[in-house]
Amino acid sequence: MPARKLTDAEISELLPKAKGWSVANGKLHKEFACKDFVAAFGNMTRVALVAEAMNHHPEWFNVWNKVVIDLNTHSVKGISDYDFKLAGKIDEIFGD
Repeated sequence: MPARKLTDAEISELLPKAKGWSVANGKLHKEFACKDFVAAFGNMTRVALVAEAMNHHPEWFNVWNKVVIDLNTHSVKGISDYDFKLAGKIDEIFGD
């Protein structure tokens, strides 16, 4: 099933349920702090496997224990239902 672009109203409704996620530059955005680089990289690896299975890949940045993740759906040119699904899975992986 293809991704469905969400309206601003839908995003506003879902955002409070996505603990710690915000909208920045038209993308879902969240920063994670892990205990060290190995933990950060391990979590990124786990996210990569989930993202690949979903065929929905994050934009991310990592320095030592910090991982910054931005989600949007290029095919719909905005935030989609897939982004919120992946955000939930990312939170599970990072233990948030």
